[in-house]
Amino acid sequence: MSGADDTAFLKPSENPDLIGHEAAEERFLSAWHSGRLPHGWLITGPRGIGKATFAFRVARFVLSGGGANKPAGLFGDPGLFGDEGPGGLFVAPNDPVFRRVASGAHTDMNTLQRTVNPDTGKLRTSITVSDVRRAGDFMRLTPSEGGWRVVVVDCVDEMNANAANALLKILEEPPNRALLLLVSHAPGRLLPTIRSRCRQLPLKLLGSDQVSGLLARQRPDLPEAERHAIAGLADGSPGRALALAEEDGLTLYRELMLLLSHLPRPPVAALHLYGDKLARTGAEEKFRTATELLGWWLGRLARSGARGEGGPPPIVPEEEGLAGRLLAAAGVDRWIGVWEKTNRLADDTSRLNLDRKQAMLSVFHALQSAMKA
Repeated sequence: MSGADDTAFLKPSENPDLIGHEAAEERFLSAWHSGRLPHGWLITGPRGIGKATFAFRVARFVLSGGGANKPAGLFGDPGLFGDEGPGGLFVAPNDPVFRRVASGAHTDMNTLQRTVNPDTGKLRTSITVSDVRRAGDFMRLTPSEGGWRVVVVDCVDEMNANAANALLKILEEPPNRALLLLVSHAPGRLLPTIRSRCRQLPLKLLGSDQVSGLLARQRPDLPEAERHAIAGLADGSPGRALALAEEDGLTLYRELMLLLSHLPRPPVAALHLYGDKLARTGAEEKFRTATELLGWWLGRLARSGARGEGGPPPIVPEEEGLAGRLLAAAGVDRWIGVWEKTNRLADDTSRLNLDRKQAMLSVFHALQSAMKA
């Protein structure tokens, strides 16, 4: 469930659909119509909620002149708000601007992402200073089509220190009619001076019904009960929901809950089978999905316990009564410790390519110890 911010089916630059972010759209439109559009925008929020999709939606709107020359209904816009005509930031997929942005062929549009290192053939771990400087040179050029130059950074969190300082220089002296759209999952980690020179636009998590509706459109093959369960696991993130559907996350979650329900003595054979499943060649994403789900569930358990509740509501039948039993068996501080160890082990295992089965066995050993201590 890590990586790209949006769906596994369409890249953000190709996706015409966006739900649940009407307030953010209205804020940008208000600035646009004021005639005093800030040059830098910091689009923030959790992973998978549509930040990059929103950024490209803004880019298409700006590059098409803000819809000023479009007669109502020309492109059959269904509208973000359900109205007819070119409402909001919508630019239809059959619009030439949409097609050129999607293909990367618009002369006034640039996307700044991690690039491939030609020496190794692998994706770099960060956005480099040379990439940012090239984007700055691009922004200082006169717009080819008489409007704006737009750069989308997806995502700004991946810049190294030198790249961040180069970006700051652009924000301090922004070129005329140039727009910088920064996508950030963790804005608190950015340079305060970068944050202060941007208009911040936080996007919020979606409601479970909205996520379930998106799944119904994107994955009509899923039974309704599965869609609702996945929407619950997605915790307001449509990108997370689609990734869970892609990785059979609901099955992984049910199997995890069944193993947890037998604590402090989970069935050894079943636990080893689960570890084998995650350790197979090509199962790296399944391991990441399973450990993220477990860490997420433990986090909910700890928060619920800290509030004096009996545990979060179950999402699948396999976890019925589980949270209350674990909270009764051990204090919140122990579950926080297990949550921290789970996240650390998962990160180390993926980053260092360690034994995935052994990592899962170690997590369950920590769970057992928490109940026995």
